[in-house]
Amino acid sequence: MGSAITDINERYKKYSTVRPKSGDTVKVSQKIREGNKERIQHFQGLVIKTSNPNNQSSRIYVRKISAGIGVEKSFLVHSPLITKIEIIKRSKVRRNYLSYMRTRTGKSARLSAQDFDRQEVNFVDEAQEIDKPSIEEAQKEETKE
Repeated sequence: MGSAITDINERYKKYSTVRPKSGDTVKVSQKIREGNKERIQHFQGLVIKTSNPNNQSSRIYVRKISAGIGVEKSFLVHSPLITKIEIIKRSKVRRNYLSYMRTRTGKSARLSAQDFDRQEVNFVDEAQEIDKPSIEEAQKEETKE
């Protein structure tokens, strides 16, 4: 039973994604459907928590201040609605869950920046996604068995 679940998880997992960490400032592009129209909305903020990093159900929690009010959103990294995740800034943090950032404002809310190669971190290898077997092919193989 466990192998069937892992097979399904691997089938729907995106291999061409960046791996954000807590303390990163990210820009998440998400598909929004309004009626019969579809557009891409960007949400830029600080990653305050990551969960299940190597799993198909990996999630990031992003926080930003909008008009003086803190707004938090959680995104499933492997969701088909997420088109792109781009790491803007990387900060040095010592924990995974930055809940203390909710109470901080102004200068106390700043994190110390860390040098990183932005192009290398945001590079997405599309060839890995192409090599992955498609969902239809996997379903045909299941019916043969």
